[in-house]
Amino acid sequence: MSGAKTYTGGCHCGEVRFEVTTDLVNVVACNCSICQKRGALWSFVPSANFALRAGADSLKDYQFGKKSIHHLFCAHCGVGAFSRGTNPKGDEMVAVNVRCLDEADLGALQPTPFDGRSL
Repeated sequence: MSGAKTYTGGCHCGEVRFEVTTDLVNVVACNCSICQKRGALWSFVPSANFALRAGADSLKDYQFGKKSIHHLFCAHCGVGAFSRGTNPKGDEMVAVNVRCLDEADLGALQPTPFDGRSL
């Protein structure tokens, strides 16, 4: 990851907090039913680049469709700051909602559209 930086982030109420190392040049805007309603912008990282620092006991899990992704959200404020799953090779991945990062410059991002609705 050439432009990788470590960010902190979390949910709205602060109960869930994490650190992630990612390069925000590869942000994805998915149009599947849940991503569209959430307004999420995703950065996908290997699980080794993600550390949950607080709030593990406050996370609730939502799955739908093929039930291959764990859409986690804070039980207190309802914000989904990240999701867990595996990539096509079977490696564990974390999808971080870039809108939940503390220091991300959202205006500078150029999200890549992904047609998740057709999957």
